Order: sequence, then structure tokens, then C-alpha cells
Amino acid sequence: MPELPEVEVVRRGLARWVAGRTVAEVEVRHPRAVRRHLEGADHFVTTLTGRTFTAAHRRGKYLWLPLAEADGTPSARALVAHLGMSGQLLVEKPDEPDEVHLRARFRFTDGGRELRFVDQRTFGGLAVEDAPGGDDVPPRLAHIAIDPLDPGFDVEAFSAALRRRRTEVKRALLDQTLIGGVGNIYADESLWRARLHGARPTDKLTRTQVSDLLEGIRDVLGESLAQGGTSFDSLYVDVNGQSGYFSRHLAVYGQLDRPCPRCGTPIRRESFMNRSSYSCPHCQPRPRARRP
Repeated sequence: MPELPEVEVVRRGLARWVAGRTVAEVEVRHPRAVRRHLEGADHFVTTLTGRTFTAAHRRGKYLWLPLAEADGTPSARALVAHLGMSGQLLVEKPDEPDEVHLRARFRFTDGGRELRFVDQRTFGGLAVEDAPGGDDVPPRLAHIAIDPLDPGFDVEAFSAALRRRRTEVKRALLDQTLIGGVGNIYADESLWRARLHGARPTDKLTRTQVSDLLEGIRDVLGESLAQGGTSFDSLYVDVNGQSGYFSRHLAVYGQLDRPCPRCGTPIRRESFMNRSSYSCPHCQPRPRARRP
């Protein structure tokens, strides 16, 4: 599933290619694409036709594009998008052939490139949500925590909240109400950088360990952003259909039995919440089990 760097790359593309343009026509090709829009596909189409996308924002793994009325006044609503596991928001020339898994299309009054929502597995979705503050976070997304690259991220509050939890540190990192945008890939990479096993109890972390972990998170997210995100297959691409290249720089995630870049020990894989965790047995020793 796309994580912060991949979604941020898409947001930047939308800000460049879509913000400021007025919707001329909306076509919903598959009902699951707008299943989160509870009023239905027809209402979705009517609500967006003639509106202008004024900007492109992100909170965690969600995107939202505030809307303006035909006269330019804010509409207090926004198009909210979640890419799910395979969703893509592509900017294409109108004469480009339709993608096999095209789910929705937005044409614009300027006749230029159109916005297409493509989703092979149909786990992603689009909806028009209330957004009273325009550029402010829509209320339905307010529970998602600020991500560590946001200027408003509170380091002390995060550190205190993390250490108050009685859970494993990797589980905590995947909790979007604690820290936004971090998923399985970047959790593993950040823990490797901080020399922490994902099963380490959060309430046993020292301030130094939390600081090292946060530094690792910020570094790996920033480096991935610079590489356009992580692409393992054709399902994640930016708005122009280009893959990211950070997969070439992953230290542990997906690197089973390959040597640790730091010490040379073969990377291990462990089951974790119906998925996999990757770590170095030497650099990230598993903690001793808690005594009952």
C-alpha cells in the first residue's frame, strides 16, 4: 500500500497539473470507485461538475482537493482520495487509450490533460467530503495524526505518547492516530536505522531511542521522497505514470537472506499482523519476552 512518500509524490503532481482547473465532466466507470460517497455516483458527478480544484493537500495517506464554486467562492467541500493498495491518479492526454482498470475520469474546461483514477484491485476510492475550512483537514480525516515531515509535528508530544503505550514499537508506528503516513515498508526501514526490533515494548524505550527512531523515520521518508517513492511493480506510479526508485536503497524490507548493509548478517523475515517484518538479527536483536 502506498505510504507517505508515494502519496506525497502524487500530491505534488496534482498540485502541478490539476489545481486551479475547472471540471467540465465527470465519468464514473465503476461504482466501487465512489462507494465512500454515500449519496451515490450521480450525486458525486453533479457535485463536482463545474467546480474548480483550488489546491492539493495530504494528511497521512489521504489526499484532498478543495473545491470552489463557478464564481470562485470556496464551496466548503473537497474531493477526498485514498489510493488503497493499487489506486493511481494519472494525468493523461485526452487521446490516450483508456487504462484497463480505469474507474473514474475528470475532464476539464480548458480541454487539456484529464485526470484518471485507475485501480486494479478497487480497494481505493473517491468521495466528496465536507471541508468547512477549505484548505483545513476535512473532519473525517481529523483523527489521522500529523506526519513527521510536517512543520507542525510535535516531537515531545509524540515521544511522550509513544512511551505511554504498552505495545510493540512497530505496532505503534503503524497506528495512524499516533503518527501519520508510516506503513510497513518505512516502519521496518526506520527501525533498522534506529537499531530497534519491532517487538521492542514502547514503554521501555529511552528518550535517546525514541529520538534515534524519529530521526530514522524522517531520514528514510525524506530519502524516499527524493527518489519518487518505492515501486515494487507497476501498481504505484506518480501522476505521469513514472515509478519511484527507492526500492533500490532499501536496507531490510524485502531483503530476506541478503546481507545487512551495516554488519553483513543475513536479513530475516518474521510474520507480523498478517504481513511480514524484516530486520537484522545482529543489529536489531529481539527483546526478551515480558515476564507475566
